[in-house]
Amino acid sequence: MAVLNKIRQRSLILIFVIAMALFAFVIGDLFKNSSVFSGGSQDVVATINGQDINRTEFQQKVKSYQDASGGRQTSTQSMNTIYNQELRKIVLQSEFDKLGLSVEKDEMRDLLKTSFSSYPEFQDENGNFDVNRLNAFISNLRDLKGETAPLGNFLVNYDSWTNNEQSIAANSVQQTYYNMIKAGISTTIAEAEADYFGDARTVDVRYVQVPYTSIADSLVNVTKSDIQAYINNHKDAYEAEASREVVYVEFKEVASKADEDKIKADLLKLKADRPEYNESSKNTETILGFDSATDVEEFVNTNSDIKYNDAFLRAAELPAVAKDTLLKLNVGDYYGPYKDGEYYKLSKVIATKQLPDSVKVRHILIPNIGGQRADASVTKTPEEAKKTADSILAKIKSGTKFLDLLELSSDKVSNEKDGEIEFDYRAGMAPEFKAYAFDNNVGDVDVVQTSFGYHVIEVLDQKSFNKTVKIATIADKIEPSDATLQDVFNKMSKFEISAKGGDFNALAKERDLTVKPISFKALDENIPGLGSQREVVRWAFDDDTETGDFKNFAISNFGFIVAKVVEKKEKGLMSTEDASITALPIIKNEKKAKLIREKIKSTTVADIAKNQGQSPRTAAAITLKNTTLSGAGVEPKVVGAAFGLAEGATSKPIDGEKGVYVVEVTKITEATKLDNYSAIMNRLNNERRAAAQTAVFKALEKSAEIEDNRVKTVY
Repeated sequence: MAVLNKIRQRSLILIFVIAMALFAFVIGDLFKNSSVFSGGSQDVVATINGQDINRTEFQQKVKSYQDASGGRQTSTQSMNTIYNQELRKIVLQSEFDKLGLSVEKDEMRDLLKTSFSSYPEFQDENGNFDVNRLNAFISNLRDLKGETAPLGNFLVNYDSWTNNEQSIAANSVQQTYYNMIKAGISTTIAEAEADYFGDARTVDVRYVQVPYTSIADSLVNVTKSDIQAYINNHKDAYEAEASREVVYVEFKEVASKADEDKIKADLLKLKADRPEYNESSKNTETILGFDSATDVEEFVNTNSDIKYNDAFLRAAELPAVAKDTLLKLNVGDYYGPYKDGEYYKLSKVIATKQLPDSVKVRHILIPNIGGQRADASVTKTPEEAKKTADSILAKIKSGTKFLDLLELSSDKVSNEKDGEIEFDYRAGMAPEFKAYAFDNNVGDVDVVQTSFGYHVIEVLDQKSFNKTVKIATIADKIEPSDATLQDVFNKMSKFEISAKGGDFNALAKERDLTVKPISFKALDENIPGLGSQREVVRWAFDDDTETGDFKNFAISNFGFIVAKVVEKKEKGLMSTEDASITALPIIKNEKKAKLIREKIKSTTVADIAKNQGQSPRTAAAITLKNTTLSGAGVEPKVVGAAFGLAEGATSKPIDGEKGVYVVEVTKITEATKLDNYSAIMNRLNNERRAAAQTAVFKALEKSAEIEDNRVKTVY
């Protein structure tokens, strides 16, 4: 009691201490996670030109898009699509607002008329668009307060109607905007003339190429400062998004040899009868095995991961790993267990039969309502179609010629060939049709139902008879046991624990694990061989994840990986190491070009070629539009320089793509001026206007103020 009294005396103090602890916990978490102190909002996916994309609304649109795609898009793909749509809408709307572009009420009615004039709901008795009926429809939707009303083949409510109106208006404003831009695009006569002469004016040249490969790489020294200077002078080419370099090792959940041995042993146990205690009857009963099962189909379907196939199979239809053996077995013989893909199988031959590989039949098709490819002219119910087919069969059996009844068939294609169809066992025919043709004898005729309706089929010919087998196969999928799964988890856990104080690569080598490198950006999702792994990407880009950190990840239908961040690259210019891949060869060629130019003392192509150990070459009829130089490849600088020379003139050394060139113009073929360049002007206008829409949006996007928070909010 004394202790209880002391607790009561200090109850206020205890309450205060607990309250302060909870407050510290909440405040600490707030400082850690809340955007209030970090300058960004967890509820804002992105801010574009000052306009926020709300996280909740964004996710609702993503869900709707994914639902509409039927699961064909991953969540990341859907998010990217919706983000791009929202980005485009906001960027363009900023421009529309600046220009005062909008859709007024009267214009909106005209747009709705254009969109919905074909709908009977909005037409008068003469089939003309009636705006009063449109107004009444919209008013009715508003009064329904969320309930739907039919419109054509759709059901719409007031919200979906207004959303559609907004979409129509937005498309109209956008089209007006682009039309205004396109109206300002034109081609001058001078531009048309230049375009014409770019093809029509030709130049013949003689040239010498001193290739960069004539200077050994060892004679040029490229330093880090050279690469950095090149990067600084070509910033657009070396701007890079933030990325992460990660390595990982795999721990696959695959069946062990012991697991596979047990699967094979379990399959063999199914052959013989076995006793089994029945809890209900309190008796030991005999469970029939494969050897004595009377209902083979039921036995297979009860014990197999693949259902029973009650068909005679040809060699090409049997498992490749077992077909030769299965075709040699007698009825009742077994083969297996054998491995076929991701299954172990035990097969028993049930029956053998000689069957043809190809057949020829003729048929009469009586389609029914609901049948495949049945059009509006088909009026018979399945029962009526069968009755008609049965009556045709009766007439044939009583002596009426098959050909005399062909006019009753709806298969117009085969009718042109006396109703005959010839096909082999691989043909994509209706299964019931195919089965009758192959499993019956020449001369047999009967009614067969398929998804197309009812057929009267007569077997005319069968060719290339070969042995076929009907097999009952019990298949057991090869999967790891619980013990194996636990072993894989233990190995992964031990590796992760060891990696905390050890060398990741060395530990992997000790365990015969392959260290795989991967590089990705913040919005990527796929890892080669592992598929979509956004969780790994998110972790690598988390602010709390540092270089050297590692973590395990469960991979669906695979097992685990342990990943380690080896480098964090932030947005900006590439490092000299990364940029050197493309910059180094260019810088080397620039330095080699300088050495080559210093060696060129002569002024004629012939002398330079002789002094540099090269052969002079010629190129005829080169044009400004075709920058390929015969014998050298694509060389735009060299071709451009040639067109700047007079006939007979020789250029100074030109640094090209593959070497240093000196060019002599041997002939200029001038083109005849055209009397009229209208056709060329029209073509250039169309080309430029067609490209304008994409080019304008890219320019607007580049100039927009975009704060992208996707990685922190929804990705």
